[in-house]
Amino acid sequence: MHIHATIEGIQYQPFFGRKLNEYDISHLQEALQTDASFLLRFPDSSQVAVSVWVSPKRTRSYPFARVYDTYGFQGKKITLIPVYKDEGFDGERDYLQWDTVSLMSLLGVYVILGFYSHAEKNPHYPNKITRQQMDINFLLEQFHAVMNYRSDALHWNLVQTERLAEIGRLACESYRVISERTGVKMHSFEAVEKRLAVFSAGREKFISFSRRMAQEAQEREFRTVQPKENLKGKKAKITILNYLGGEYHFTCDEVEIHENSLLLMEGKHSRDASLPSLSDIKDGLLKMILYTNLKDVSLNGMKYIPQPVLKLTTGELLHETPQIVETLNILLREARANGFWVMLNENLIGSDER
Repeated sequence: MHIHATIEGIQYQPFFGRKLNEYDISHLQEALQTDASFLLRFPDSSQVAVSVWVSPKRTRSYPFARVYDTYGFQGKKITLIPVYKDEGFDGERDYLQWDTVSLMSLLGVYVILGFYSHAEKNPHYPNKITRQQMDINFLLEQFHAVMNYRSDALHWNLVQTERLAEIGRLACESYRVISERTGVKMHSFEAVEKRLAVFSAGREKFISFSRRMAQEAQEREFRTVQPKENLKGKKAKITILNYLGGEYHFTCDEVEIHENSLLLMEGKHSRDASLPSLSDIKDGLLKMILYTNLKDVSLNGMKYIPQPVLKLTTGELLHETPQIVETLNILLREARANGFWVMLNENLIGSDER
């Protein structure tokens, strides 16, 4: 099953964003070490909301939940993403993909691409590093630049992608230094150079390469049941186009057809708790931001009316603690305001306040 859709713009009212701690720009290092999302204050008293990715891969450490937490802020929203991250030969290595930047452009989020310049040897693995920190001086320059930027997130992000090779080389050199200083073997720098060559070849080649990688990842996910899913229906590929020229490749966890309606379900599962974690729920809500704004939805050439559904499943009976009741009440208010449904263990909920 392959769904195609378009997005003309984003309208969404979040209810779940947490209260963000505020830091002065001079305390950026402290902010990065303390919070995944925060407010940053500048000398002229202006503020921005900042979210931080610990890896360019969107399936690590809930980056969508971090971006979601800034989404209710009325001013500029900025997200920090490393161009690539190497955990050492015994760990993972991830690269930035075009659709990540394009998705942030669609959401109106300014992207600052960074690189790691400090790390420590992981005490549990001979060839793995930990406690990686982005280069603060580089980030400070970028923050001041984006604050003086008068165009929208799309144009800023396009300019950022033109610097991919430059920032990638800074990252590569930093990892060489980290490797020498810690004695940790990193992944092949030759492979990194090949990826930098893709970055250097221009935006179109980077887009083409990234989309091929995204489609391959989509195909792998399409064939895989994730441990945080408890699904009974059919998965479907979904490709979203928008007027900015962005193309987004996702996998819809579960799809059901009811006459002319197409239920698009994002599943979050908890095996050991009465409700999936708040980070899991927020990760699912970022998909609701997309799905509630879909237009021209078609499946196998047939047009359908999309109905987004956030499907929560649990491995045990629901224990209605005050915290769970409050979480569900907030979630249902957000669902009503934005036009998606909430399903809990195969039952639609939300006709009345709990």
